Amino acid sequence: MGDIIGALWEIVSSPTMYGSAVRLGAFLAFAALGELVAEKAGTINISVEASLLAGAFGGAVAFSVGGSVWVGLVLGVVAGLAVSMLQANMSHRLTADQFVVGITVNILVLGLIGFLTASIDPVAGRAGVVKVPLLSALPLIGPALFGQTWPTYLLYPIIPLTWWILYRTRWGLEVRSVGENPQAADVSGIDVNKRRRQAIYYGGVLAGLGGAFLVLGQVGSFDTGAVGGRGFIAIAAVYFGGWRLRGTILGALLFGLADAFRLAVPVLGYQINAQLLAALPYVLTLGVMYFITKRFRQPAALAQPFVRGLR
Repeated sequence: MGDIIGALWEIVSSPTMYGSAVRLGAFLAFAALGELVAEKAGTINISVEASLLAGAFGGAVAFSVGGSVWVGLVLGVVAGLAVSMLQANMSHRLTADQFVVGITVNILVLGLIGFLTASIDPVAGRAGVVKVPLLSALPLIGPALFGQTWPTYLLYPIIPLTWWILYRTRWGLEVRSVGENPQAADVSGIDVNKRRRQAIYYGGVLAGLGGAFLVLGQVGSFDTGAVGGRGFIAIAAVYFGGWRLRGTILGALLFGLADAFRLAVPVLGYQINAQLLAALPYVLTLGVMYFITKRFRQPAALAQPFVRGLR
């Protein structure tokens, strides 16, 4: 028993693990922040997985052609936005079922990018590490938070920006109102489905940026399996956080920590079943969906389509 506790302590106290947790958590946080805005508007953007993958592919292609991380991030945003536009307009203009649309878009993008990757074979790179003076020297958390590749730091202003957009702007107020009571919002003159589409666009932008960050700010290469279902974990992070911004960030970091634990175990020389470790983040996701979501109230009109005149 003592050996097990000692091994766990060595793993959880490893600076390498916390650095990996921040990188993996940041990747999830980009997507989760956008998903939070979408769900506040009353829609579940199932295609966040496709936006992440499209962003990763777009970033890799742009870097392969131009060799610029900045251009790769921008093209990743464009690719993520394009996927979200398909989801938003199918769900909230043509009123197709948002879950069916999301699953279809995920399969479509996976197949399309698999085909394009075989034809193009993009070669990506990794952005340089930027250490923040003094802060990066803090024990344990310093290198993890302030000694990362520079695209990681894009998340730091995006967090308060998302809070400001949601809670300090008229647009954010309207987004939250269509997620709580779309009929009342419609009577007030708000175009409910337009606000829902716009919220999904915001989610697509951040998911595309997150996908490009995965390739250019974390792993330095592209593979069609790189996202690996983490778009659904980003959705779970929103549920974990009780549809609150702070909770969503905490959820992303928690899932990132679970993923980092999976990677740290073999690096530190411990032998645990590889399949069990790979399943750990997803088992944690199921546990969160079962236990945590019962404690919080979701937006009242979440996942409910809006048709004017129907109650």
